[in-house]
Amino acid sequence: MSDTTQSGPVLAADGTPLKRSLARALRMQKMRALMLIAPLLLFILLTFILPIGDMLFRSVENRIVSDTLPKTVVTLADWDAKIGEAPGDAVYEELYYDLFVAAEAKEHTKLGTRLNYEQTGISSLFRSSGRKVDDIGKDHVKAIERAADRALKDEALWFEIMTGGSGAAGNSDLLTAQREKMRNLTDEVFPADIGFVPGAEISELFPRMATAYTDFALFTAIIDQDVVAEEDPWESVFVAFATEVQAPGGAEKLASYSGPGAAELQAAGAALADLEPISFKAAFLDIDEDWGDVDNWRTVQTYSPKYTSGYFLNSIDMQKGPDGAEARPENQQIYITLLKRTMFMSLVITGSCILLGYPVAWILANLPTRSANLLMILVLLPFWTSLLVRTSAWKVMLQQQGVINDVLVWLGLVADDARLVMINNQFGTIVAMTHILLPFMILPMYSVMQTINPSYLRAAKSLGATNWTAFWRVYFPQSVPGIGAGSILVFILAIGYYITPEIVGGTKGVFISNRIAYHISSSLNWGLAAALGAILLVVVLVLYWAYDKIVGIDNVKLG
Repeated sequence: MSDTTQSGPVLAADGTPLKRSLARALRMQKMRALMLIAPLLLFILLTFILPIGDMLFRSVENRIVSDTLPKTVVTLADWDAKIGEAPGDAVYEELYYDLFVAAEAKEHTKLGTRLNYEQTGISSLFRSSGRKVDDIGKDHVKAIERAADRALKDEALWFEIMTGGSGAAGNSDLLTAQREKMRNLTDEVFPADIGFVPGAEISELFPRMATAYTDFALFTAIIDQDVVAEEDPWESVFVAFATEVQAPGGAEKLASYSGPGAAELQAAGAALADLEPISFKAAFLDIDEDWGDVDNWRTVQTYSPKYTSGYFLNSIDMQKGPDGAEARPENQQIYITLLKRTMFMSLVITGSCILLGYPVAWILANLPTRSANLLMILVLLPFWTSLLVRTSAWKVMLQQQGVINDVLVWLGLVADDARLVMINNQFGTIVAMTHILLPFMILPMYSVMQTINPSYLRAAKSLGATNWTAFWRVYFPQSVPGIGAGSILVFILAIGYYITPEIVGGTKGVFISNRIAYHISSSLNWGLAAALGAILLVVVLVLYWAYDKIVGIDNVKLG
């Protein structure tokens, strides 16, 4: 006789499979734990991760050229810079309309500043051209305004012409395209309905004029918050009309137009018959002859993509040339030198902190608690003093007429006419920063040394080891984790310092962080600052990886 047992899943008290019940319980525990730390994670994300990510994105972002000169960069793409001649009139024509809108939005100066990072002098070119761009074609504008007994001076008539009259079909595609262009240029949120839609007939016959008027209407309604039908159109609208009427086939298009203001426009067309067509290239060269400089156009073409590697090339003393990346002129190469100097001096400062901090930490760890606490106050005392005050004190002490030189002269170790130069150089930076960062080295080493059992040294000596052998073979290896923690802390702090090197370093003792601060606060070249910061971050991560492979990050302890 045999017993038969029925096999199946183990059930919980509520009848569900035990495995599923346990998984649900674990999932709920994880959700509760996540909810507890969610505020901290959100805080770190909003105040740390996102700002850093945004800053690093600026190292490759380059939308300002394509957003400010959208049609110019498209036309310029077909131009070959290697021929050594300025582009044709079509590029200058697109430049006129793009620059006109940019000047109205006050964005042309920002574009000039961006391109001036790559080509010196181009900023003033855009600034002066923005002030004079509305003078281009002024004879044609006056002729149109005087035609038909000055009927085209009526703002309401222009509004009726451009909308095709009430009830006429509109060109919503043109409005959508220009709304997106204006939004990119001004960062304004454009509503779907602004009370203006370009007419279909006028858009088909005179697309350039319709586009120029649509830009004017959007800017007037959203930026200036005025009524479009009550404002004079921009000069670019008149110039666009003159250009299209004087173009081959323009007169026939004008004759076929039968919408609002047809008679007035035909009268304006007749007034333009006696004038020469507008040469946009000649007009821009008349504003500034630098518009004929091939290097300026090459810079616009090179930096027209929305994303660029130019900032990273500049940060390693290179630039984008006609044939790709190339070295910058020797007198402009500075960043590789600064990066090497930053790495070298940071390592020297870290080493000097180890040499000075290790004995202090050893004394603090081996003194009685009462005495150690008293001396610890002296170690922490610099934290209670302003960084600026401590750095300025070193500037006073290290200068040629300072305290240290005076003492050396008084002791007869240095002649009065041969005082030591210890400021505005690398030596001054190393001394001042070693003093500032020394507590960050002492504290981790002290924390680790406190955990070393003194009986280990006594045991080593009882086995015949000398004091030095006991220290080197027994004590020192156990203190290495503290040295590692202090070294990482001091090194990372050192490469990011810029106040102390700026005050005591002069031209020979500044770090690359000083240039990052300069580009953020003074030159406003945030893209280059972000690229330099990204390179510095990569260097630190590589050194961190190397340290982990050689020493092992798991061996780093803070006590």
